[in-house]
Amino acid sequence: MFHAARSILWNDGFREKSHACIGRYLETVYVKKKLLEQRWVDLLDYYRNIRHDDSYSTSFEATAVECENALKISAEFVSCMEALLNKSR
Repeated sequence: MFHAARSILWNDGFREKSHACIGRYLETVYVKKKLLEQRWVDLLDYYRNIRHDDSYSTSFEATAVECENALKISAEFVSCMEALLNKSR
């Protein structure tokens, strides 16, 4: 999801300085113009936080259902970012 969202910034001629700024950019440029639903930014932020917890917490555990949901949502997110890229061409 991170790299798919990052491709939007790069396509627009920008580079991110942090993982969190990608969501803020999408909100500012795409959500406000109604080209992207806020839920996609919320999901990007949610899974960014999950990844952080998984990487740095000694007590984080994901269930099989959570992993399956993450795979499904990430595939949908990538498709959404591809659609945004195709609109900009």
